Amino acid sequence: MSARARRYWLFKSEPSAFSWDDLWAAPGRRTSWDGVRNYQARNFLREDVRAGDGVLFYHSGAEPPGVVGVADVVREAYPDPTQHDPEHPRYDPGSDPAAPRWWMVDIRARRPLERFVPLGELKRTSALSGMGVVQRGQRLSVQPVRAAEWRAVLRAGGLDPDS
Repeated sequence: MSARARRYWLFKSEPSAFSWDDLWAAPGRRTSWDGVRNYQARNFLREDVRAGDGVLFYHSGAEPPGVVGVADVVREAYPDPTQHDPEHPRYDPGSDPAAPRWWMVDIRARRPLERFVPLGELKRTSALSGMGVVQRGQRLSVQPVRAAEWRAVLRAGGLDPDS
C-alpha cells in the first residue's frame, strides 16, 4: 500500500477568538482546532485531514482578512470535548458522547509568512481563481487547497514552497 500524498488546507480563525500570534505563543506552538460546527468542515477534519498535511492559517473577520502563516497537522481527528461541556459556548446538547458529532485535529505552527497575503490579493491572483476562499459565499472554516494554490500562496507570502 502506498503512502497518501500530502494534502493542503486553509483553516480560518477570527483573530479576536484565536490568532496566529496565539498559536505561535502556545506551548510547542501547538493547539487543538476545536469548535468547528459546520458539517462539511467537520467531514473534512474527520475524513480527509491527516497528520503531515499542510495548513494555511487564515485570519477571517479581520480587516483585511488573509493568510498569515503556515502550520502542519500533527494529530488526526478525535472527538471535540467542547461539544459535551455545558459551560462551553460550543456545547451541543444533541451530541451523544457514545457517537460524537463534532471532531477536531491538532496543528503546529511552522512559520509565519514573510508577508501577509490579504484576501484581495488572493482574488486578483489568476492561479488562485479556483481556490475556495476566493469564491463568493464560501464561508467554510476548513477547506481544501490544491498543491498549486498552496505553492502560489507561499510564494506570494515570501516563502519558498519547496522548503
